[in-house]
Amino acid sequence: MGYSPKGLQSHIQEERVMKNSINWIGIDDHADKLTIAHYIDLGKEPAKEWEVIPDEKGLRTVMRWLGSLEGEVRCVYEAGPCGYELYRLVTRKGFGCEVVAPSLTPRKPGDRVKTNPRDARKLATLHRAGELTAIAVPDRKRESVRDLMRMRESVRKSVLSLHHQLSKFLLRHGYRYRDGRAWTQKHWRWIRALQMDEAYEQIVLVELIIAVEQRVAQLVRFDQLVEETSKEPEYAPMAKALRVLRGIDTLSAMGILAELGDLRRFHSAPQLMAALGLVPSEYSTSDKTRRFAITKTGNAHVRHLVIEAAWHYQRRALPGPKINQRRKGQPKELLEIAQRCDLRLHTKFRRMTSRGKRSTVAAVAVGRELAGFIWAIGQLALLY
Repeated sequence: MGYSPKGLQSHIQEERVMKNSINWIGIDDHADKLTIAHYIDLGKEPAKEWEVIPDEKGLRTVMRWLGSLEGEVRCVYEAGPCGYELYRLVTRKGFGCEVVAPSLTPRKPGDRVKTNPRDARKLATLHRAGELTAIAVPDRKRESVRDLMRMRESVRKSVLSLHHQLSKFLLRHGYRYRDGRAWTQKHWRWIRALQMDEAYEQIVLVELIIAVEQRVAQLVRFDQLVEETSKEPEYAPMAKALRVLRGIDTLSAMGILAELGDLRRFHSAPQLMAALGLVPSEYSTSDKTRRFAITKTGNAHVRHLVIEAAWHYQRRALPGPKINQRRKGQPKELLEIAQRCDLRLHTKFRRMTSRGKRSTVAAVAVGRELAGFIWAIGQLALLY
């Protein structure tokens, strides 16, 4: 096809604009299909909208289409149950991609219509406007450790549930252990010696005992795996450093590291507190300021670990023999942080409860400050 000199110049300029354009790709990620909305630069309407089944054939089609686009490609989708495989595929092919936090995606209060195409369009336009909050996608190794920690937590909850089920079964039939603490070896000998009056009751008792023993054995295996993982070079320095804090031993330290990764990616302690959902929610207008409960919009697993550790500061500020053993040989800077943490958080817990605050409220407030000390250790630990 021939061009006049003026037409040729116009055609060259159009090609140059296309090569310098930015393609904003919003993807609604679902197990059954991907809904894709494509915007070019500041276009008000999508240049293309389509759906594809996310199987091997469909993903190859998407990658070929992304490769055919002129200019820079920036994809985005929300984190969800489908994981990060799409992100890894897109970035491996050399295209830009971000995974964003669903809880921080802006939503219009009056918008009551939700469809996959609308979600894809909204993601693309909000990404173009810079209104989305990207998450730090873990590499495969850290994700595998995170799966290990979450499975271990699931097994722990299962053991607790089975303990309750067994104890309530015995209580319902008139058996109550009164000779010491529950689930000790002495308690188990008492349970195994019981003989129920009815045959089916005895069968249920035996099956419950077997279920508990199997789950406890599984929990022991997971604990051993976590202990071994904590000694690997990429985790050992940080895990050892975090253990100087009261309430944080190997399991808690590994849970924090598996979920959050490198703590240095948080630029300040308040940023880490917000990422854990430990900051109070607020509704302020004009001269009125109203604060409510914590936001709970961050990582629930780490939030649980931090608040659980905060209860240890309810007791005296002086460290016990186990804490002293964990702190032995640690750098001076880390020990100073741990000592300040002991004094400050114990004092805060005591003052809040003495003013009439519920201990549960105090534990959350102390947990928020404990997250700040965790952040401080995270900035120093890898230097040693």
